[in-house]
Amino acid sequence: MKIQEIKAKDLRPKKFIEEKVREIREIVGDGIAISALSGGVDSSVVTALAHKALGKKLKTYFIDNGIMREGEPKKVASLFKELGIPVTIVDARAAFFNAMKGITDPELKREAITQTFYKKVFRDLVLKSKATVLLQGTILTDVEETAAGIKRQHNVFAQIGIDPKKAFGYKISEPLVQLRKDGVRKVGMALGLQKSLFDRIPFPGPALAARVIGDVTPMKIALVRKATVIVEEELKKAKAFQYMAILHEDRVTGMRAGKRDFGLQIEIRCWDSIDARKATPTRLPWQTLERIAGKILSGVPGVVSVTYNVATKPPSTIEAI
Repeated sequence: MKIQEIKAKDLRPKKFIEEKVREIREIVGDGIAISALSGGVDSSVVTALAHKALGKKLKTYFIDNGIMREGEPKKVASLFKELGIPVTIVDARAAFFNAMKGITDPELKREAITQTFYKKVFRDLVLKSKATVLLQGTILTDVEETAAGIKRQHNVFAQIGIDPKKAFGYKISEPLVQLRKDGVRKVGMALGLQKSLFDRIPFPGPALAARVIGDVTPMKIALVRKATVIVEEELKKAKAFQYMAILHEDRVTGMRAGKRDFGLQIEIRCWDSIDARKATPTRLPWQTLERIAGKILSGVPGVVSVTYNVATKPPSTIEAI
């Protein structure tokens, strides 16, 4: 399926919004739609766009899958309340952790998250609400990376030959699929979203599960969540495209109180990029790295090693999983 890209430099946000509002109304018709809000840039822009098109005919859900950042569900719901867009938080933590239990392969992990989202959680919401369409924030980079076999993005279906209607029982609409991240930000600004929503760093669909190497457990998520708070606080002024903390599976030898401690390793990544297709590690000041490492070593239980990734994309990728 060939997608006609709209480059950010050619994008006319107001015209794009007008066209997508008409498109969404035509697709939904007299029915209602669900917006899949994760709090990331793409899903936030889709939710605002869909609300503009549908008003009360839109039901917006934030799925608390247990693998989000600290306080994310309530924080995002509060920001959208300011915009007059009601958000219902759905507690699906048990379903996601059960689906990921014991899985270590990156692609199988992503597939478990995908199936839980679309075959279970969203399907139940669609049936309960009698919605006919699910709106989501798929962008062009998601499609390209999935089609190229780089990684299976959880929100890509029709472009790789999967009919959502047959697979899950409902239609999926992707108003932003012609854009990349820089274009999506321009649309978000034109829609009147808060800067904290349209200009925040990207966050993966598999959430913090994309930052745990090996099997995903509530304890590991709690550790990488603590490290994420530190990294995001320390690097928010770095003007980088994205930054993150990753929990490695291998344990490494360390020392605490003069004794051997066979502990955990956190990797820090910070990227300069425009659209995520290519990225280079940000040249952070040594003092910044030292400060982050010190806070992680003292604030995240069991961590004895902190590293910084200096590989470019490609061959590396922005996320670890």
